[in-house]
Amino acid sequence: MRRLILSLLLSVMTLSVQAASFDHSHWDVLLKKHVVPINQGVATQVDYGAFARDRFLLKDYLNSLESVSLAMFERWPKSEQLAFLINAYNAWTVELVLTGYPGIESIKDLGSWLQSPWQKTFIPLLGKTRSLDDIEHGLIRAEGKYQEPRIHFAVNCASIGCPALSAMAYSGAEIEAQLDAAARRFLSDLSRNRLAGDRLNVSMIFKWYREDFERGWGGYQRLEQFLSAYGDSLGLSTRDIQRLNSGAIEIEFLDYDWNLNRK
Repeated sequence: MRRLILSLLLSVMTLSVQAASFDHSHWDVLLKKHVVPINQGVATQVDYGAFARDRFLLKDYLNSLESVSLAMFERWPKSEQLAFLINAYNAWTVELVLTGYPGIESIKDLGSWLQSPWQKTFIPLLGKTRSLDDIEHGLIRAEGKYQEPRIHFAVNCASIGCPALSAMAYSGAEIEAQLDAAARRFLSDLSRNRLAGDRLNVSMIFKWYREDFERGWGGYQRLEQFLSAYGDSLGLSTRDIQRLNSGAIEIEFLDYDWNLNRK
């Protein structure tokens, strides 16, 4: 009897653990195979041709994402939810590119005058057919949900101007360290963010999503405060950080490169 009770308890514990996590290992394998770090690791290129050859494996992973119900998702801790959504966004972005590859120069080529590629409704996820915009803006950036501005360094839009597509999957257990690493990697990329005299030139991401960086994450209410917190990654001296916070350094936004981030 004692053995039966113990067995039942172990079964319940196993189911509980499974219900609170998701296996992203197949996506992780694909990323490690087909994402190539460049520029001392601050950026990456994607081998879409190799992804195309492994597309059946990608589709298996996408099917596994589709199998998750909204009720199951909502039982997970927020860290696991966020990792799931970031991986889903990135994996579906790769799949979208593959629908036109190699005949496209930019993911924008997959849109039209009436609808951007991010507005296409083609993703079966959490009980609905969604767009990439739905995942990013309706789920990841939902007001009061995750309040995590560093997701902008993790979700990838398949373009050179984007933060690097990570060469490993995000996981609930590691997401804090992964998001911090993604932020530091992006901010240390001089092609996207750099100090030039009295101007700090940064990615257009900080203009498009400025409100996310000024919502109080980390106690920061101004973009200057967020950037100062990562001043070492930006290559700023203590004096530079003081000048940035005092307004002596002006923030300007660089043009965005929408060419495909292909290898």
